[in-house]
Formats: sequence, C-alpha cells, structure tokens
Amino acid sequence: MSLINQLVQSLQILPGVGPKSAQRLTFYLLQKDQSGGKKLAETLLEALDKVRECQKCRTLTEHDLCHICANDQRHSKQICVVESPTDIVQIEQATDYQGSYFVLHGKLSPIDGIGPKELRLDLLVSMMADCEELILATGSTIEGETTARYLSHLAEKGGIKTTRLAHGVPLGGELAYIDNSTLAHAFASRVIL
Repeated sequence: MSLINQLVQSLQILPGVGPKSAQRLTFYLLQKDQSGGKKLAETLLEALDKVRECQKCRTLTEHDLCHICANDQRHSKQICVVESPTDIVQIEQATDYQGSYFVLHGKLSPIDGIGPKELRLDLLVSMMADCEELILATGSTIEGETTARYLSHLAEKGGIKTTRLAHGVPLGGELAYIDNSTLAHAFASRVIL
C-alpha cells in the first residue's frame, strides 16, 4: 500500500473523518503545508509519549496533577463527575464552576464489560471522603443515566448530597455536542436526586 493511502487510512481513525475528508487532509498536508504536517506529526508523537491521566481526577495532562487539581483555589468539597476529558473543557468554557472533577473515561455498560472496576470508581470513592456535593454530569443516554444512578447510590451511602444536570440537556445527548449557553443553563439548574 502506498504511503498516500496509508496516510488516508490513518486519518480516518479521527472522529468525523471519513474517506473523502481524509483524502482532502492528506493532499492538503502533502501539497500545501508540509511544514505544518511535520509539526503536527512531531506534536502528536510528543503528546502520545507524555500525556497521561491526572493522578487525582483522571483527566489528561502532561504533569502528575492537571492544572485544575493543582489549583488550590478550587473547591474540593464539590466533585463533578464526567464521562470524558472533553466534558471538562465544555463545563469550564460554559460555566463558572470552581469545584473539582472526576473523569470516568466511559460509562457503566455491563453488555460491553464495563463495570465499576473499569471506571476506577474506587478512586472516586476515596475522593468523596471530604466531599459535600457530587455533581453528576454524565450524558443522558441509557448508560449515562445508569451510571448516574449508581453513583447517586454510592454518594447516598456516604451521606453526600447528589445533584444532576437538568434543563436543556437533550435525552440521548452528549455534553461534547451541546452549545455553551444550553450547558450553562443545565449546569445552573441541576437538581438533587
């Protein structure tokens, strides 16, 4: 297989990039921006080598603690649980939330073999020792709702107030695809479970 075809196939691993988009990107990088392509390749290799999970919240960072966990001005008594690091970016851009986070890197799905152990809920439980409010910001898919219910029960055992994002998050929606004003309204209108 030619290098051009290999590059086209490699670009298709990106979400939303099909064969035609991958082909356009390939020819753009090879014809019009080779220096940009080299910089992209170098940065990608470095990121793949250095980026890892934050030791506390599990978001992606190149340090032991992410910039949010390292910020002593953040409230550790509030923990917002999200499915993905991209959800943190959305919440940070759309709201004035100043608490901490925990990234699940997925959601409970017994059919897919994803249970509490795979989501590292043991780490969340240890974080909850000093927590007063657990904010559940999982998606409104069936798996997201199941995960929220499970986490709500965990918090209830520890006497921790649990809230859930409300109004504006469509059923079946993912946080990464919701506009900032809708997410800000939903975050401000969260309800106790």
